[in-house]
Amino acid sequence: MCGRHQSLLQGKPTARSDTKHAIKHLTCCQRAAIAHQLTNCLTEIFFEDALKRASELDAHLASGNPPLGPLHGVPISLKDTFKVRGYDSSIGLAALCFKPAQENSVLVDCLLRAGAVLYCKTNIPQTLMALDSHNNVFGRTINPLNTAVTAGGSSGGEGALLAMRGSVLGVGTDIGGSIRIPAMCDGTFGIKPSWERIPYAGQEGGALPGLSKIGIPASAGPLAHNMRDLELFFSTVSAQEPWNMDVDVVPLPWKYSPSLQKKLRIGIVRRDGVIDPHPPILRLLDEVKSKLQNSDIQVVEMDITSLFSQCQSLANALFGVEGGNAMFDLLESFNEPLSPWLSTRLKRRKHMDLKQVQQLHGKRDELRKDFLKIWKDEHGEIDAFICPVAPHPVPPIDRFNGVSYTSSFVLMDYPAGVVPVRRFEKRDMQGEMEDKKPLGSWDKANRELWTKFDRSVYLGTPLCVQVVAPKLQEEKLVQAMSAIDDAVKGRGKMNAKL
Repeated sequence: MCGRHQSLLQGKPTARSDTKHAIKHLTCCQRAAIAHQLTNCLTEIFFEDALKRASELDAHLASGNPPLGPLHGVPISLKDTFKVRGYDSSIGLAALCFKPAQENSVLVDCLLRAGAVLYCKTNIPQTLMALDSHNNVFGRTINPLNTAVTAGGSSGGEGALLAMRGSVLGVGTDIGGSIRIPAMCDGTFGIKPSWERIPYAGQEGGALPGLSKIGIPASAGPLAHNMRDLELFFSTVSAQEPWNMDVDVVPLPWKYSPSLQKKLRIGIVRRDGVIDPHPPILRLLDEVKSKLQNSDIQVVEMDITSLFSQCQSLANALFGVEGGNAMFDLLESFNEPLSPWLSTRLKRRKHMDLKQVQQLHGKRDELRKDFLKIWKDEHGEIDAFICPVAPHPVPPIDRFNGVSYTSSFVLMDYPAGVVPVRRFEKRDMQGEMEDKKPLGSWDKANRELWTKFDRSVYLGTPLCVQVVAPKLQEEKLVQAMSAIDDAVKGRGKMNAKL
């Protein structure tokens, strides 16, 4: 593994770092401190513990022992939801402050066993139910690429820290888009796996135990600067056999090979039938399609709006099974007010009865069965498809619109990731939306981010695409994202096959 590593000190940090320089790698502590001063991205800071562990890991190697694993000496940042023994997982709630975790989350133990050095945790929105990372305990995280726009949520601190090069590899969670939205806002790569693939157990989410089994389970996944580091995360965690540590993880070893086997077939999904994308988002799909074709990747236009359009309302209903009562109990126990964006959108509701929950799950099962049909056409198998991460560019603070383009694939339990393409330019300000009746309230609000808006705010913000693969086929997703990234960067045909 060491021969594939690159030095963190070469200007562009990567998770594949030389294991003989663990302490030097903790320049990430300095980078993280600077990032925090500029963006307010951190919550818990444990640099001293990190330096101690780095020294121990160096001594381990100096004694002639082999590396603990492929992450030996590599600094890893974590979303605040992950429990690290001895530190709070307050998730920005006053009621959970000053209550250090007594044990680690399962994924934290996996990373430590692989040799990782944990050095900080990152900011999130209050309740974890917002798309902009603000809470009353730690404040608001700022987007380092453009302070007028959001850093995203709920893994917004991870996104900002990665964008500031204060982390080489971060871990977030995603239940409606909480990895993919920060990746889009901050211009990083990120993957939400199927929820049974990466251990999630032992996290703090402010919810009652077992709630995910009657609602929608969240996933844990990585954010990084390149696809190689995302693949390293999956292979490393799988090597720890997490199915022996978390009962929800399926025993599915990581089987990834970059070797060329067959020609890739990638679908293009332009609309979800709920919110129409802005002109630059549709043009970006055209750009990526052209680059894929130039890289000898077969492209298939896909219209799945009849199914896609059913997802958001069903996902929203399943999100509300418990009515938010456990979260409101925590807030009210300390008389803590909701943050401004949530104050007009979130309220305590009555939990659903058994029959309502059963009916929602019945609808999801039927929709999942229908979705299976999209992965084949008359010409054969479709390996993955590209669609927008959101129907708009990175919006101003507290203006992110609906999450139908991301929450739908949590509902379907499909692995999905984000590939950065380029930045928003002046030419992207051109184009008007069709003068027709909005598809609904979500579409109306989305139009206001283009038709009644100073589009220059978007200048310099990242433009990204989302890539989606079938359930539990994260290896296929990684290979497709890698080929798409190569095509976008002009590296062409060498990775155009699976």
